[in-house]
Amino acid sequence: MKRQEPPGAGCRSVARGGESMSQDAVIGIIGGHGWMGRSLGMALLEQNVVSPERLVISSRSGRGEAYRDWPDVRCVKDSRALVALADVIVLSVRPEDLASLDIEADDKLVISLLAMASLQEVASQVGSHRVVRAMPNAAAEIRRAYFPWYASSQVSAADKRLVHALLASCGTARELPAERDLDYLTALSGAGPAYPALLAQSMLEHARGMGLSDEIAREAVMQTLVGGSLLLEKLGTDPGDMVERLIAYDGTTAKGLRTMMDEGIAQAIHSGLDAAHRAASGSR
Repeated sequence: MKRQEPPGAGCRSVARGGESMSQDAVIGIIGGHGWMGRSLGMALLEQNVVSPERLVISSRSGRGEAYRDWPDVRCVKDSRALVALADVIVLSVRPEDLASLDIEADDKLVISLLAMASLQEVASQVGSHRVVRAMPNAAAEIRRAYFPWYASSQVSAADKRLVHALLASCGTARELPAERDLDYLTALSGAGPAYPALLAQSMLEHARGMGLSDEIAREAVMQTLVGGSLLLEKLGTDPGDMVERLIAYDGTTAKGLRTMMDEGIAQAIHSGLDAAHRAASGSR
């Protein structure tokens, strides 16, 4: 059910320079019809974190279908128009589009969802030093994202509370102590389902090669990976403990695990993460 706000509630001003930020801040998402912008926008609306009147979306493609059930959401085609309307600006565009982003944020709070773009690079491009870098992953679409973020020194405590509430609408939000940690998590958690998908692909190919029908092979692989992940989450222990426990049983699982470990699965994963981390951090 959509929450009703008094007329004009979405237009109250937001204090700057470290003062308390109003909970009635207008949130603007540049790229709000893209995958991540849409996921964040819909999560904010569905969880009543932001009322429709306080959400502004910019997209060159127009309103689109994503917000058809929320007619009070304002959709504009020009990013400058969005900046004029919004108190908080979310950048949800491709990293290569940052250089062509022609806006002047005038020291408004800016949340960047761009990989490979440092706080300094974002601040220089948009004209604000109140910048937060955040790195979502694809699980935001089902509200299960891990959403680490890091804020510049000019971001106030009130700003941070608002940022955390906005990002937590998509899953688990976590403030980080250093920007370099965000570069690393861009490679680790920012990949989202990519790493489990790679494992699933390999398992599925093997199952098909053993003669299983595609339906049974797919069902077995997905239930194995999803069920195992949920169990790990519920147990809350170090995954290595489960590996050691299963190896100790010395059964069929132990034979498979030992062979994978002997073949260098850990080194392959570490090498992949190193490569992704180098790409995420660039020369920093």
